[in-house]
Amino acid sequence: MAHENKVIRSVNLDGEYFCVDVFMRLDGTYGYDQFRRDPEDGRGWYSIGHNGDAVFSSYEAVLAAAQKAVHWLSDALRP
Repeated sequence: MAHENKVIRSVNLDGEYFCVDVFMRLDGTYGYDQFRRDPEDGRGWYSIGHNGDAVFSSYEAVLAAAQKAVHWLSDALRP
């Protein structure tokens, strides 16, 4: 079955080996997960946060939770 979540924001840490995706589910709830990729491994991105099952009712709530869980995210979001 195809993945049906819609990524609404993806934030990469400098170097582009770590990222956080914030997504919306079909039911209107939000979630996030942290991913990593290794240049020597051609398989691409894989979850290292394992937060994808957590459910949030708003974009603001999911972003706040992601910033608490991922130490570099707040700095990466600053303009």
